[in-house]
Amino acid sequence: MRKPWLLSLIMLVAAALGVTAAGVAPASAASNTPLRVMPLGDSITWGVGSSTGNGYRGPLWEKLAADGHPLDFVGTLRGGWMSDPDNEGHSGYKIHQIAALADASLTRYRPNVVTLMIGTNDLNESYQVATATARLRSLVAQITGAAPDATVLVASLVVSTSGSEEQYRAAYNQAVPQIVRDAQAAGKRVAYVDMSSLTTADLADTLHPNDAGYQKMADAFHRGIQAADGAGWLRNPAPAAARVQSGIAGKCLDVNGAGTGTGTAVQIWSCGDGANQLWAAYTDGTLRSMGKCLDAAGWGTANGTKVQTWTCNGGSNQVWQPYNGGYRNPASGRCLDVPGASTADGTQLQLWDCNGGSHQRWTTLAAG
Repeated sequence: MRKPWLLSLIMLVAAALGVTAAGVAPASAASNTPLRVMPLGDSITWGVGSSTGNGYRGPLWEKLAADGHPLDFVGTLRGGWMSDPDNEGHSGYKIHQIAALADASLTRYRPNVVTLMIGTNDLNESYQVATATARLRSLVAQITGAAPDATVLVASLVVSTSGSEEQYRAAYNQAVPQIVRDAQAAGKRVAYVDMSSLTTADLADTLHPNDAGYQKMADAFHRGIQAADGAGWLRNPAPAAARVQSGIAGKCLDVNGAGTGTGTAVQIWSCGDGANQLWAAYTDGTLRSMGKCLDAAGWGTANGTKVQTWTCNGGSNQVWQPYNGGYRNPASGRCLDVPGASTADGTQLQLWDCNGGSHQRWTTLAAG
């Protein structure tokens, strides 16, 4: 009889290789973990070529539900006939276009599983092919940074009959497992899902699977999720992101211009529905929006230190604790503050001595 730690190791290796170890049943202890799944990619994720429009998402849902997982598929798009058609499958998108929307979507929905297949359009259109795998590597790092609690399943590209894609696909797919191994070596829950079981008989057109092909994709992603479950990777979904409203009426905590770059100012702005006003509280004490952490600039601790977003790095200047109806940075002992209790949109926030004023009070509101 295999020891539990050995079973987990075997399943972890299986996840890394995109296969299920023969004769090893996935551990059932966490099989009822709620799953918030974000299908992320291009038109294959959307389901082009399937008779229902569900693509692999429909049969994957059925398999996960049969395993006992409470399910929620998430994303800004809805496609197909299935009961929960939410997804992030953007027809025609390339790797950099998915990267451009990923921070906002991951912040909004906080999935604990991401199923990723992207790169088909880059190769099919001969778009910057030389950098495609580097851009995929960057995207995987971006996803794990914006959703650090999530298991990310990175799939190889399915076969096609496009001469343009096929001349590049083998080399691209060969690079994917190494990208996954490097992410795992950095402590990330990233697994490789092998889609090589699809053949040209499983295609509806030159690029998109038919129903049989999508069933094979669902089987492969399902094995990946089972392997992640057996390895103990699955975590309960984190609380949904929410708006943070100031004690100054009608104003919310806002990332200037929905910027995703480091050093973007955090300000007050009239409350709205944008992703740049959605904030997620993590167990490490960080507050995150647009894939970045709320940050006291330059590790400053003095009154008047500006507040911005920055790449999450575990620094004490990125820790915020509830305090007297607001947020306090324990490293400085100072609170998140609207300078001079200004009501002007675009006023950048700062650190200031905690005083309990309305301009230091922040209330979490459900996103609407």
